[in-house]
Amino acid sequence: MRRLFPVTDETAAQAFGGTAQGEGVRRATGVRAADVPGAHGGSALVDREWSLAELAAAYAYPEPVAGAPRPWLRANMVSSLDGAAQHDGRSQPISSAADMRIFGTLRALADVIVVGAETVRQEGYRPARARAEFADGRKAAGQAPAPVIAVVSASLELDFSLPLFTSPLVPTLVLTGAAAAADRVAAAEKAGATVVIAGEGTGVEPARAVAALAGLGHTRLLTEGGPRLLGQLIADEVLDELCLTVSPMLTAGDAQRIAGGPSVEVPHRFELASLLEEAGFLFGRYRRS
Repeated sequence: MRRLFPVTDETAAQAFGGTAQGEGVRRATGVRAADVPGAHGGSALVDREWSLAELAAAYAYPEPVAGAPRPWLRANMVSSLDGAAQHDGRSQPISSAADMRIFGTLRALADVIVVGAETVRQEGYRPARARAEFADGRKAAGQAPAPVIAVVSASLELDFSLPLFTSPLVPTLVLTGAAAAADRVAAAEKAGATVVIAGEGTGVEPARAVAALAGLGHTRLLTEGGPRLLGQLIADEVLDELCLTVSPMLTAGDAQRIAGGPSVEVPHRFELASLLEEAGFLFGRYRRS
């Protein structure tokens, strides 16, 4: 894996070998090529496997404000070159080993993983697991051994016999509206899930969902979609960050984009915070402008 952005002295030193390119380094970074170790050495940009600790540092959540921690909601999605968020209904075929390492790291950094009911069905969601590599960091941050899974569902038509509900390390949350069917609420609670009301009708209101999760102490929020849920979060302007993997694949077909639903009146501008690359896969991190 290689860091393409932000450009650092190390990145520049590895990426540029000639004088003309070194001048490009100076213009882009304000660093003279002569002052960058190895800038004239002709070395290629180093591609190596990053440790989990390095990935965790690269994707760390913003430091919370003392006394009034603000929830931070990031999304993690993958897209093919032609805009497909899945192939044959699943994201795995357009993913990679590096993408899955980042996927696991983002989960390990989060308090809670927010996911739509259809994605739970399609992807066969299981409880998040505790990982020894992140145990000390989670303990120091005051987090549970594993992140909570929070399923967004209006109908609550979920299979409550699945391990996601019957045997999670930490109880699964179900986010729904105040008008949800009482028998389905009872079924969720009987299975061991905690039902959280985050809307006046049957559906979930994104801003209320974020506030409700923050009220439970979950301020490091991660959503893995699907496209319909992500579209709702975008429309309600509660998304702070998008971690997007661009897969070097073409799928054609009629697969969904990473976000669906009605378009917003004015496109929301996000800024590139970092960009990594491995084997043609680009791993971008974008923050709300």
